[in-house]
Amino acid sequence: MSIKGIVVSSGVAFGQALHLNLHHEKIDYRRLSSDKIPNEQRKLAQAFNKQKGHLAEVLAKLKVGSEHYDLIEADLLFLDDDSLLEVVVNEISQLQINAAVAIERVFSHQASEIEQLEDPYLANRAQDVLCLASRLIARLSGAQHLDLSQLTTPTIILAHDLTPAEFAMLPLQHITGLVLNTGGLTSHTAILARSAGIPALLSCQFERSQINDGDAVVLNAIDGELHLNPTADIIERLTQLRQQDEAHKQQLLLLKDLPAQTLDGHSVGLLANVGSLNEISHLTDVGAEGIGLFRTEFMLMNTMTIPQEKIQYHFYCDALQLMDGKPFTIRTLDVGADKELPCLNPACEDNPALGIRGIRYTFAHPEILITQLKAILRAANHGPIRLMFPMINQVEELDTLFELIEQCKSSLNEEEKGYGELSYGIVVETPAAVINLASMLPRLDFISIGTNDLTQYAMAADRTNPQLTRDYPSLSPAILTLVQMSIDTAKQHNVKVSLCGELASDPIVAPLLVGMGIDELSVNLVSLLEVKSAIRASSYPSCLEMAKQAQKIERIEELNLYLTGLSL
Repeated sequence: MSIKGIVVSSGVAFGQALHLNLHHEKIDYRRLSSDKIPNEQRKLAQAFNKQKGHLAEVLAKLKVGSEHYDLIEADLLFLDDDSLLEVVVNEISQLQINAAVAIERVFSHQASEIEQLEDPYLANRAQDVLCLASRLIARLSGAQHLDLSQLTTPTIILAHDLTPAEFAMLPLQHITGLVLNTGGLTSHTAILARSAGIPALLSCQFERSQINDGDAVVLNAIDGELHLNPTADIIERLTQLRQQDEAHKQQLLLLKDLPAQTLDGHSVGLLANVGSLNEISHLTDVGAEGIGLFRTEFMLMNTMTIPQEKIQYHFYCDALQLMDGKPFTIRTLDVGADKELPCLNPACEDNPALGIRGIRYTFAHPEILITQLKAILRAANHGPIRLMFPMINQVEELDTLFELIEQCKSSLNEEEKGYGELSYGIVVETPAAVINLASMLPRLDFISIGTNDLTQYAMAADRTNPQLTRDYPSLSPAILTLVQMSIDTAKQHNVKVSLCGELASDPIVAPLLVGMGIDELSVNLVSLLEVKSAIRASSYPSCLEMAKQAQKIERIEELNLYLTGLSL
């Protein structure tokens, strides 16, 4: 039996099925009445005891000195500290808050203190403390976080959905594939799966009752199929398909050190979209010319506190050292909508995609933006940084930003901290930004077109809704028109144009974008060599002709057929 889905990260994966049923209860921050406090304190003690019991059971099954033994023992010792429980109990009574809020407050404070330690090994324990907090909070509601630390065999994760923060918690060394009921090509979980090189299928309508944990499954994330209890014939066929796919990837590696240019020598910048230092360390693996989009919000996925200026500064300096002088483009925090982060506790909104997100969030919380700006300005003293801002729609927002930047420079001068100069840009991701672009370009050094959100806002179609993503894709006449408008306007002002949306990672579309006048493409690491191959196989006149013909097409299906036919 097989089930269809949308391929968001290609490859073939074999493994055992494992359902990941995560709970997403919202924490209630309202004050408690005095009569409810004793019950909350009892619930807290029970949660501590249950978690300690669970850890003791796991520890008994492990060999002393094994990979996970020390970490689990450390968690158990941490919870066994009576003074810790006493602190949380006192928080409940003194502040009249529920147990979940008390755990969040105390454990966040503990994690923040640990994170400041000079010893990097001990500092890394901060993350373990935050994980422990989330498990305790889950136990308060009767839920239990699935402990994935014990995985030892190839596993294909099955879930209804998965937030970026939850994805970041997966032990990727044992996860061979990912299958979700929800999501689409441009969802952030899809972006993370592609970055990690994990075959993934989204919008796959499997039922929990169809598949048991431990069942043998094969994920064909090339043709978009999940095979349940596959036959010997299917296993043989997909084994061959995987071998062909791996052979193709090895062939692409031969292009790693060759320039991204057309057959007749027209060069295009080919940069990477990344979200971690680990990904930056792999730039040379595929010959990326730099970073066209560094998603700084990914730094916050596993923390319950905003990193202090010093921590962010060292982080950016570490990244610059890995970059070795190559372009390093940082996007300021882009949160809200489908990017919920545990440390921010965003307010519930009726329509979050149209609410306090992107630059709007950091304008509403200027202390977060100022901390980040100061850290980036200081890091720019050690290497070239391009800084860009998300969800900018009008020049007034740029005015506010540059006023804040000047305030940050003055503050750094008073603190006798050095800083460097930055290049500035925006992510063009709304129709308003396209229309207002001419008024903003005099203040900018570059722009980067974000086709994921540009599609969402132009089409009024939620990018995370699988029922809509099929009918309202980024590759459409309307989006090509908006992209061309952005390019033409920027060229008139001699401003460099990049494109960082998922559209840039499609090798079929890359020659078209080159013909439209894009200077740089910023793509997922796993797609970079495919895109380079497509560019190197094209002549510049053919790219120009492709752009000319494609923009005459009025129907989505005809546009797809035209480009697919050219790539055959």
